[in-house]
Amino acid sequence: MADAWIVPAWDAPESIGAAVSTRQGPGVSAGPYGRLNLGLRSGDDPAAVAANRAALAPALHLPAEPSWLRQVHGVAVADDPAPGPDEPVADAAIARGPGKVLAILTADCLPVLFASADGETIGAAHAGWRGLAGGVLEQTVSAMAAGGVRAWLGPAIGAASYEVGEEVRAAFVDADAGAAGAFRSTRAGHWTCDLYLLARRKLAAVGIVDVAGGGFDTFTDGRLYSYRRDGAASGRFASLIWTR
Repeated sequence: MADAWIVPAWDAPESIGAAVSTRQGPGVSAGPYGRLNLGLRSGDDPAAVAANRAALAPALHLPAEPSWLRQVHGVAVADDPAPGPDEPVADAAIARGPGKVLAILTADCLPVLFASADGETIGAAHAGWRGLAGGVLEQTVSAMAAGGVRAWLGPAIGAASYEVGEEVRAAFVDADAGAAGAFRSTRAGHWTCDLYLLARRKLAAVGIVDVAGGGFDTFTDGRLYSYRRDGAASGRFASLIWTR
């Protein structure tokens, strides 16, 4: 299944694996969720989502089951969350040592994967505009407390498809005047918003300049779920990172 997974192209150590699921993966969800929906809170049949999640480890040869989060558009970072039904309330996670698998669910928001230079520490963050403005990427880097961190920007809604209002622009520009370059006026009180550019500025501010990825648009890419395109019937895809 060539279109089942997106494999990041980035400068990660050999001991790090990463992949992004697409809706063409080995799943059983039907209707508008077809077929590899991984979001338990998306309105899909929970049994189908559980089956889809169970298919990830064998399909990707993961060293363990993924550790999932209960994402709330915040900035909390879970430290080494365990796999299982008890999902910590957090929008990012870090883990150290071999055999760890982190997962972030999105459907337009920006997933960001992190790896330390020595391959010992990994991180993953869910950066919608609220979390991005609030500092979820900076919090993740700080929690990793590792050297030579590099990042990969996964599939998110592209600037051309993402129109926002004044409150979103102000959340960034009021704290960083240079962030104005990520917004283009479309009509009175509305702008397009470049999440990738905003993320790169946030990362550069904490010394992370080895940043790859970007260039996706979930709204126009039929392989991926998009809440803005599909509304409440949108599923969720996962961005996963693991230590072998």
